[in-house]
Amino acid sequence: MELHTLKSFKGSTKRPKRVGRGHGSGHGTTATRGQKGQRARSGGRKGLRLKGMKQMLLRIPKNKGFHAIKGIITYEVNVRDLEKHFKDGETVDHISLTAKGIIKKAKGTSSRVKVLGIGTLTKKLTVNDCIFSASAREKIEKAGGTITMSA
Repeated sequence: MELHTLKSFKGSTKRPKRVGRGHGSGHGTTATRGQKGQRARSGGRKGLRLKGMKQMLLRIPKNKGFHAIKGIITYEVNVRDLEKHFKDGETVDHISLTAKGIIKKAKGTSSRVKVLGIGTLTKKLTVNDCIFSASAREKIEKAGGTITMSA
């Protein structure tokens, strides 16, 4: 068997469709182009074009809403959450908040915790490495707790 002796199987090849060769061919008159319109005209189809930067930018999906600067995620925790989940004298930090399920562990991005002043606090807590609103700072210190920030 050699390449010049090979034959294709019966039915594997089809004759090409000959359009625009009269009514008898079944593809006469409009020659399978439909009626009117840009694609029916000669030279009417738009060819391939190089995609410029503007076309690429238009096709990129646009995200809507707020985007954290530099990939920093800020978790908000209220004083009432500290009251609910922590005992008197405990230390509140990023690790303990994650362990208790109050905040999620951020994967691949840096995160920070901001303590807000909604609710009341009666327990003496030590809060480390968090950002505070003015009312939250006041409530923690009023309850006898301490706030420490690492350098």
